[in-house]
Amino acid sequence: MIRRLFVLPLCALVLLFLVAAPGAQPSGTLVTGTVVDGALSPLAGASITLERQAVVVSRTTSDAEGRFTFQNVAPGDYRVRATHRSAPTLVREFRVAAGVAAVKLPLVMAPAVEVTAAAKTVDALGQSLPAPPPYPTVATSQRTPISGGVAAGRAGGGGVAPQRMYERVVTGQIYFEDRERYAPIDPNRFQDTRTQPLSTFGADVDTASYANVRRFLSSGQLPPSDAVRVEELLNYFHPDYAQPRNGRPMALTTEVADCPWAPSHKLVLVGARARAAAPQTREGRSIVLLIDVSGSMAPADRLPMLRTALGLFVDSLNPDDRLAIVTYAGSSGVALASTPVRRRDVIQRAIANLNASGSTNGAQGIVTAYRLAREAFIPGGVNRVMLATDGDFNVGVTNERDLVRLIERERESGVFLSIFGVGQGNLNDSALEQMANKGNGHYVYLDSLQEARRVLLHETDSTLETVAKDVKFQVEFNPAMVASWKLIGYENRLLADKDFNNDRKDGGEMGAGHTVTVLYEVVPVGVEWEGAGDSEGRPSVDPLKYQANPAVIDRPSRPANTSGDWLTVKARYKQPDGDVSALIEQSVRSGGPVRHLPFAAAVAEFGLMLRRGTTDAGRWDALVRRVNAITVSPALATDKAGFAELVETARGLARLQRPR
Repeated sequence: MIRRLFVLPLCALVLLFLVAAPGAQPSGTLVTGTVVDGALSPLAGASITLERQAVVVSRTTSDAEGRFTFQNVAPGDYRVRATHRSAPTLVREFRVAAGVAAVKLPLVMAPAVEVTAAAKTVDALGQSLPAPPPYPTVATSQRTPISGGVAAGRAGGGGVAPQRMYERVVTGQIYFEDRERYAPIDPNRFQDTRTQPLSTFGADVDTASYANVRRFLSSGQLPPSDAVRVEELLNYFHPDYAQPRNGRPMALTTEVADCPWAPSHKLVLVGARARAAAPQTREGRSIVLLIDVSGSMAPADRLPMLRTALGLFVDSLNPDDRLAIVTYAGSSGVALASTPVRRRDVIQRAIANLNASGSTNGAQGIVTAYRLAREAFIPGGVNRVMLATDGDFNVGVTNERDLVRLIERERESGVFLSIFGVGQGNLNDSALEQMANKGNGHYVYLDSLQEARRVLLHETDSTLETVAKDVKFQVEFNPAMVASWKLIGYENRLLADKDFNNDRKDGGEMGAGHTVTVLYEVVPVGVEWEGAGDSEGRPSVDPLKYQANPAVIDRPSRPANTSGDWLTVKARYKQPDGDVSALIEQSVRSGGPVRHLPFAAAVAEFGLMLRRGTTDAGRWDALVRRVNAITVSPALATDKAGFAELVETARGLARLQRPR
């Protein structure tokens, strides 16, 4: 008996030493997490206990933001126990794999989520579940329903136009036929290299704008200028950039060539490629589908299309992946509890039962989905909420700031958010893009079942698995070679120069196999340049008649850099569960091989011409000829053919427009 009493404390001391002793395990894992209540509000003062083999090895208390940390945790199976005066005790088991630097462990202290009776589906065991108790929601305010008349909205690049309305028979609710919302874009301008040598911005792998532009052109109209985000047109395509090496999650490719639309200028391409998925290191995938089933989702190009696409998506997942479905309209509910994908019959039945009706309370659905994602969280695995909607949040939430703060807080838990936009006439593109940016995910627009298949079947790994987060770029231009420069696109991803080295500042995320394409238009030294100009060859300010322009006098004197470098590209990234960034750096000179730049330049010019509403027939004809003459890799051949058709269509529509 005495020996038994002695052995137990000794085991506890050994485990405590392995988990918490400073410096005892240099290769130990850092376990971090947050604890929240059912409404996702942080719980301060929660007691968090770490146990192994029924022995308490460490204990801590959550701070004011609900955060807690365990340091130097040895590999193995653990149980975490959370207690708080305002919530029931929570117990969860998790595993710390060997060689993992950090593990996220988000906790939610609330009764288990139940499947809604209205969903008419079943849980993971195939059994019917009762309706849940009232679900907590974020603060909301009512918005008066639209009943008729004419309303003002964005037209093109920001004008005001009357909007027609019609009544959907399926719900009896009134919707605007054309009240799509786009964030205004202030195009980048040329910068003087001597006074502005740095360009800093976050990565962007969104592709929504390309599919949305295709939708407009296919319907016989040019897109609104603010709907055209050139970086999303570029990143729709996946060139075969250099593969990552030496264990890095991403690699850089650079090229320099003449600028087709300004022959005296140059174009610089910076390409980034993320590594492919590594199934052997994957801990598992937990996915929560958040589906808008409000009345505006009834048309065939919305929920009916999504049902078909999601059915195909399920068939592409691994049997051990887990999937849950949350729906929202006037209120939210769980149509399917987290279920192993091997139960495909259960999941497919839940998808088939999705139907559209009611108004749209998006925030309540997001709270429910994140809560479910926390409860089914896989430490070290892929944890993602996938929201499919037209973004028509017409009731429930008018304070988007609170919604964005919620999404920002939840991304730190390790649950990322991807957005799939659908529909036309009431697409809230602005809100959906912002939500994806803040949720460490990406935003795509599904204009057809073919696009849905592309994203959900052929690009499953890049859609689900982040391999590099908070990716940021900083380019330094050499004033001895470059007089001025302009970043093409990425206007809503710009960062302050000091943000590049600040790991607390958010960047963009790259999924497995994702590519990012960046183009700069640069003016070489010796080419006439009056301050800032545009690619039409016209200065923003005419030369002064009686004195030199201020832009070309009183410049700071700096030693000339004679290295021959045009610029240096730096990229920072973090591992998906990491908080400290790593650096990649590469200098760029002209004269190297050019493989990818001709096609990227054509895509960029297409976007710039659409954004400006260019009606110059000669420029459109020249672009069509150049696109048809470009040779691309076999992997890009199909996408290039589709792009060529879009350019032809845009040329025809531009000819019908009156010159601006």
